[in-house]
Amino acid sequence: MSEAYQRSERRACIAMKWPRSTHRYQSVADPQVALRMRLKELAASRVGYGYRRLYILLRREGWQVNHKRVYRLYGEECLSLRKKPPRRRVSCQKREIRPTAKAKNECWSMDFVSDQLYDGRRVRVLVILDNHTRESLALAAGQRIRGIEVVAELERISKEHGFPERIQVGNGPEFISKDLDRWAYWNHVQLDFSRPGKPTDNALVESFNSRFRQECLNQHWFMSLEDAQHKIEAWREDYNHQRPHSSLGYQSPAEFIANSRAREAQVA
Repeated sequence: MSEAYQRSERRACIAMKWPRSTHRYQSVADPQVALRMRLKELAASRVGYGYRRLYILLRREGWQVNHKRVYRLYGEECLSLRKKPPRRRVSCQKREIRPTAKAKNECWSMDFVSDQLYDGRRVRVLVILDNHTRESLALAAGQRIRGIEVVAELERISKEHGFPERIQVGNGPEFISKDLDRWAYWNHVQLDFSRPGKPTDNALVESFNSRFRQECLNQHWFMSLEDAQHKIEAWREDYNHQRPHSSLGYQSPAEFIANSRAREAQVA
């Protein structure tokens, strides 16, 4: 108004009923420049993380902030993720819900994720996940993974983690092979197959696959199979030891396992 009508600041404020003290007020709040820079750095390196996981990482680094401040700065810096709109289904068929795994090695999940090298050659990744601890037990990359190679990978990780009671799998040819059936029979492991065309029967591994693709596969070019395995294994280690998991109270799987063992020791 001062510029448009060539009047003083006092006259303009009186006309608008706007206190001059408010007009001249200069904020004395801390701009949180260092926190904003670190938040932007974490968001750039952890592309798929929302503000809650970034808040956990900041707290781990020693920043004395609460989630409300992180959320405010997260919005002011325009770091919000674009959410894909949900697909609404008019009807759905209910099924018997499988029991939730309540202990380590009670139930594992297996699936395959496909990607490609820089020259277009196909790469498949065998995903093995513990449903209780959410620990990624294996991410084995190969151009062709047969049933016998699935058995070899299960045998390898079973020597370290022990045998599971049950494994939830799809209906791929690798999972219905005689090699896997024979291994499961001799080691007293139950194979729990999903219904054809129903990936939600194995929802935990499907959710993991989504994060794996978003945070690893979509972020890298793979020059060779060895390069792919190296980068995928590095992401798996980060997922197990650093990534906050919402279903575990924003602990990493390694922290959840360590805390569970500590509680069991106290009870014993």
